[in-house]
Amino acid sequence: MNELILKLKEEIIEVLNLEDLTPDEIDENAPLFIEGLGLDSIDALELIVLMEKNYGIKLTDAAQSRDIFQSIKVMADYIAANRTK
Repeated sequence: MNELILKLKEEIIEVLNLEDLTPDEIDENAPLFIEGLGLDSIDALELIVLMEKNYGIKLTDAAQSRDIFQSIKVMADYIAANRTK
């Protein structure tokens, strides 16, 4: 699981152009939106694309996306249980 969390951190930094952060600086339990990383709705769309492209997970329900994108740890747990790639 730690490898998946590290990989997710690296992918999020790349996809969202967060070059000023390193994976070590991102708390996997911190909220992704508002507090924590402070992501917005455009970033959420990028995360949805990342999950579909890299892990074969298609998210279509906005409420489900909110639950999954609580933190990197929650994302990693969901990916580990549902990935097709």
